[in-house]
Amino acid sequence: MIYEQTKNACLELIHLDRSDARPIRLMVVGASSSEAAGGQIGKASQPELGSVIAQAVLDAANESGIDVAFQCCEHLNRALVVERRVAERYQYEIVCAVPHPKAGGSVASAAYRKMEDPVLVESISADAGLDIGDTLIGMHLKSVAVPVRLSTDRIGEAHLTAAFTRPRLIGGERARYSL
Repeated sequence: MIYEQTKNACLELIHLDRSDARPIRLMVVGASSSEAAGGQIGKASQPELGSVIAQAVLDAANESGIDVAFQCCEHLNRALVVERRVAERYQYEIVCAVPHPKAGGSVASAAYRKMEDPVLVESISADAGLDIGDTLIGMHLKSVAVPVRLSTDRIGEAHLTAAFTRPRLIGGERARYSL
């Protein structure tokens, strides 16, 4: 059930009909396996559940042809797990750490094990994001995030928040916008 909820939420966000019509190329996912299992964030890590969530996100991203980043917990300063090719493409600085369930979180550490050539980067600017369990992914979204209500508001027991980003509207009342 959690696999399907997670994958469906990812696909719904990726394929959302938005007025700006810009494709989502990079999506950030923050997820608490503790919250998904009905516990308190950071207090009841569930490595098996983290693996299920990570696999669902990776499957949705692969099917859709987008890149994905998994946010680690605060013990790794919310660094992100990405494929090395993603870090190189976006010119993100690679940092040295390997996430595990007690420092990085169950979902990020599972993603690290499942990726082909994973690395950690300190920060990104994603086009969209899913926050499973109130992990606070906003710092990794481009500067104008637009909240989205998806057809589901929970992954397991965890609260689900989604957002996409759009370009800043600048110029004031005389400006005309292309959106």
